[in-house]
Amino acid sequence: MSITPQHVRSALLARREIALLDVRDEAAFATGHPLFAAQIPLARIAAEAEWRLPRKDVDIVVYDHGEGLAPFAVEKLRGLGFTRVDLLEGGLQGWSDAGYELFEDVNSYSKAFGELVEHRRGTPSLQAPDVQALIDEKADIAILDARRFEEYATMSIPAARSVPGAELVLRAPQAAPDPDTTIIVNCAGRTRSILGAQSLINAGLPNRVFALRNGTIGWTLAGQPLEQGRQESVELPGDSGEARIRAREVAYRAGVRRIDAAVLTAIAAESHRTLYRFDVRQPEAYVAGHLPGFRNAPGGQLVQETDHFAPVRGARIVLADDLGPRADMTASWLAQLGWEVLVLDGFDGPLESGADGAPPPRGPGGRYKRPYEGTDNPQAAMQAYLDWEYGLVAQLARDRTHGFFVI
Repeated sequence: MSITPQHVRSALLARREIALLDVRDEAAFATGHPLFAAQIPLARIAAEAEWRLPRKDVDIVVYDHGEGLAPFAVEKLRGLGFTRVDLLEGGLQGWSDAGYELFEDVNSYSKAFGELVEHRRGTPSLQAPDVQALIDEKADIAILDARRFEEYATMSIPAARSVPGAELVLRAPQAAPDPDTTIIVNCAGRTRSILGAQSLINAGLPNRVFALRNGTIGWTLAGQPLEQGRQESVELPGDSGEARIRAREVAYRAGVRRIDAAVLTAIAAESHRTLYRFDVRQPEAYVAGHLPGFRNAPGGQLVQETDHFAPVRGARIVLADDLGPRADMTASWLAQLGWEVLVLDGFDGPLESGADGAPPPRGPGGRYKRPYEGTDNPQAAMQAYLDWEYGLVAQLARDRTHGFFVI
């Protein structure tokens, strides 16, 4: 059976559960796809589908771009026990012919949301030469890198320390205890810089806060050298009480609801709804001890790569965090992204240790090389990537399915 693009769009607008799956390789997916499409290549369906699509009777719509992959994907998904799997009528071309937008790159709706936040809130930023001047004059600044630690260690701004995105409200006061210290948040491009800086502003930190405009891409385009192999991170504070108050207030403003273990048990029993449960702490904390049934998705990456972690648009998401601020800040962004997100109060009961059993990482074959990864990207590709991001707010307005809001 084929499902029309109009039917899929209607489901997205009504926030009914649906997984729109692109089964091409990631490099092809990055050339264009619907805003809320998720990508599982045909060769990875057996490894990833049951992990990323927890409910076997969820509505799944599969497409390709005329390569003939989609019918095989339908067969594979049905063979795994998924009962409501259909083809997108006309494939990707049918979506385009219906007059609907195609978005390039990966994690596109999270990146588009980041641009919308900057557009709506006027998130303050500094250009790379201005930050270099502050470093040279030994100004009172703290540069915090909001990416995963591995990305930070690969290439970083001189003097930067690692504080992955969801950790910022918790750890920034450790990095800059003096309110006169200026905090500068960076990532590789734009999204995590913007959302990281805006997280601190939303939480009401007394410091002046800026995003590094265009991240390490902007730094490189300005002809300024990056450092490799840095290992500096900011430790957790001894007392997280103030961060907890600040983060909870932000979550409240975003409409995030809080639940206890009894409510979680009740909603987990609702077989007609997809439920994602994520522990948003860093991997080492998760491995040491986590609540049963919760997978590890560090909060900054969960917001950056929501389409990967939760491909069923319209599903519920429950977040857990033993200290609280990481879950609250992550939830505040997911709520603004249009998700029904809840925070679990408490971190009680017997814990499990070890990894969560996620599928092994994908190999390099068919993978889209991000223009912000590594140190060997052509400058033209980096500038083209930035130009694409600048245009995302206008593309969201044309698409009209996002349902995002900005507090």
